[in-house]
Amino acid sequence: MSDERLYGGSTWKSKIENHVLAISPDALFAGVMPLLDAGEGAMKELFGGWQFWAALSAGFAALTAIFAKVGIENVNSDFATFFRTIVLLVVVTALLFVTKEWQSPSSISARTYVFLTLSGLATGASWLCYFRALKIGEASRVAPIDKLSVVLVAVFAYVFLGERLSGLHWTGVALIAVGAVVLAIK
Repeated sequence: MSDERLYGGSTWKSKIENHVLAISPDALFAGVMPLLDAGEGAMKELFGGWQFWAALSAGFAALTAIFAKVGIENVNSDFATFFRTIVLLVVVTALLFVTKEWQSPSSISARTYVFLTLSGLATGASWLCYFRALKIGEASRVAPIDKLSVVLVAVFAYVFLGERLSGLHWTGVALIAVGAVVLAIK
């Protein structure tokens, strides 16, 4: 199906570009103001909880899929991953310095370095596979399969970390798995 048929005469790329460019600082500020009016205690509770950061992560992950699909249009998926990694390195480095959270490398244990290295290797492999899948597939079908990681995390956390989920939570995990498969079927 052509991009024009999908979006009523406009290409998906121009639709995304128009939506991204339409977000004004005033609109963002207006969305934040009610939160600021809620008071400092409520703000700390809202922004300090894991749920807030997990929801932000999901939102940014969704944007990643959309922006990446547009961004890899005319570039090799491995190069796209390389460039994205450079951007991430610059942003996180700046964040560490601005927040004064930089740590001396000597203050970190060897065990921590081993697991951070393994995590970095897994992240790199995940990104390379994800970008390759986005290059050849539809974002709306690639992303749900990628989110099967939620199911795998639950299983791995149970097996390797001893985390326990209730029957209701396992039902939710199963529904995520079924939903991902249904969304991926053509």
